[in-house]
Order: sequence, then structure tokens, then C-alpha cells
Amino acid sequence: MKRIICLLTAVMMMAGSLCACGASNVEAADDGRLSIVTTIFPEYDWVMNILGDNPADADVTMLLDDGVDLHSFQPTADDIMKIATCDVFIYVGGESDEWVEDALSEATNKDMVVVNLLEALGDSVKEEELVEGMEGEEEEEEGEGGEEEEEAEYDEHVWLSLKNAATLTEVISEAVCEADSSNADVYESNTAKYTAELRALDSEYESAVSEGNGKTLLFGDRFPFRYLVDDYGLSYYAAFVGCSAETEASFETITFLADKVDELSLPVVMTIEGKDHSIAETIVENTDSKDQKILTMDSMQSTTSDDVENGTTYISVMKNNLEVLKEALK
Repeated sequence: MKRIICLLTAVMMMAGSLCACGASNVEAADDGRLSIVTTIFPEYDWVMNILGDNPADADVTMLLDDGVDLHSFQPTADDIMKIATCDVFIYVGGESDEWVEDALSEATNKDMVVVNLLEALGDSVKEEELVEGMEGEEEEEEGEGGEEEEEAEYDEHVWLSLKNAATLTEVISEAVCEADSSNADVYESNTAKYTAELRALDSEYESAVSEGNGKTLLFGDRFPFRYLVDDYGLSYYAAFVGCSAETEASFETITFLADKVDELSLPVVMTIEGKDHSIAETIVENTDSKDQKILTMDSMQSTTSDDVENGTTYISVMKNNLEVLKEALK
């Protein structure tokens, strides 16, 4: 990955030398407007709510805008240029963002305010969890002496907690206020209104879980919702961890999850967004009753700029997820 960044950096330098007689991308970005670059959709939507009517006419970029998720994203030369010249840069900060350190080393705006979501959450960030029945990742390479090298891998999907969302919106708001202090009062007011909406929706989730008959979710898929289930005291089973690249579940995993559906009399097998629900379908086919519904919760890892233009917001997705959760816990 670092080799890719170095190549991109070389491309940028070459582009700069060739654009002396014309307007370069960097020059186009440096037009005096407040520039904010976000990596993923939730960050972008939180920023837009902080800006409100956007008194500074800020230019806001969402890098992952075409359905490529965080775990497979590779920045382009244009992406690196946008980051290098922006006023505020917001990213998740987990293993999937290893490229960011090299990108920031090329920054030309020395006053840039950087927000790392995992750092902002501090001790509340969770390590990835391997629960009973879940497919494990391939073993790490052995280090010296034949011992396996184990390194903590943090669950990056912090945005799927409404509690985290409120906290992170406030942190991002402080960064925007620092970059544009002349409009700080507006941003602070917008932030207060928006975080109140987030906390109200959080209360709806708490009520739904309290009123539900079930307390366990089962995913025939990856599981990026650990922060959400931990917020409300739910338990879960799943085929893979949230960051897994696996697409095929073993016979043992399918059998275990199907038996859990029967044991707990679960009415629903869950999936995340995407077209391939074959694992969930196979689990249902291997239960006694074979009549469980397959329901989808959206982890917002594939939200595109087209979705945004069509009215998708962080709160609208979380409200839809709430309705799915209610049905799963009946």
C-alpha cells in the first residue's frame, strides 16, 4: 500500500511540473473557500448537518462516493491532492486507513485540522470480536521463535452507534469551528440541534429493544454492528467479523448458525446491504421450519453520492435500521 502512495505522490509532483502554464487541480481547489474532505458517508453527512445553510460556502468532499467500501478503498492522485490542500480532513483511523499517514505527509496546508474518529473516541473503541460459531480470519504469519504475531485489530465501524455519532459530530464541529471561527456560532447551533436528533433516535432504539421479545440477532453475513448491539445490551451470532473479506461460509458455520436459529426460535436471519444473501438463505434452508424472514440492515459502507443526491441521510438509514431491528426482535 505504501508503494501505491509513493507512486501517487510521484504522479502529483509530475502533474505539478507540467501545469505551470495552466490551472492545476491544486490551484483550482485553493480558491479561498473552506475545504473539508471526508472519507466515508456518515462523516460527510455529519459535516453537512453542522454546516446547515453553509454560510462559508464550504466545499465538502466524500472520497468513498461510488460504492467502494472502506476496506478496499485506494486513493487516487486527485484524492491525495484534495487532502493535501484542504482545511479539515476527517477519516476513520483504523487498519483500512493505513494510507492516510503518507497522504498527510504531502499536505501543503500546515493549518489543516485533522479528525481521526478512533482517536476521538479513545478508550471506547472496541477490538474486533470472534464469537462462537464465527469464521476466523487466516492465521497471522509466525514471528521469530515460531510464535504467532498478534496485533490488536480495532472494529472500525464506530459510526453505527448513535451514541458515538453524537460524540463524533461534536468533535467534528469543533474542528470546523477552528477552521472557520467567523461562523462558529452558526455551526455550534446546528450541532446542538442535530445531536439532539441523534439522541432522540437513540432513545427510540432503547425503547424498541426494551419492548422486543428477543435479545439476539443472527447474521448470515459479516457483522459490522457490534457497537450498535453493545449500546443496547443485545447478543449476536454471525458468519464473519465486520472487516472480514471472506465470502464463503464453511459447513460447520452454516450448521452452527442454523442450529442457533432453531434453539432460540429466531424469526429472522439478518444480512447487511448487498445483493448476495446466499449464506443467509442457506442458513434458513437448514433450519427445522425453513420459514425465517431474511432482513437487511444497512451499515452505510456502500452509500454513494447518488444516494446522497436522492435524499439518503445518516438519520434516514438509522431509522430504517430501527424498523428492521423491531421486526427482528418480535
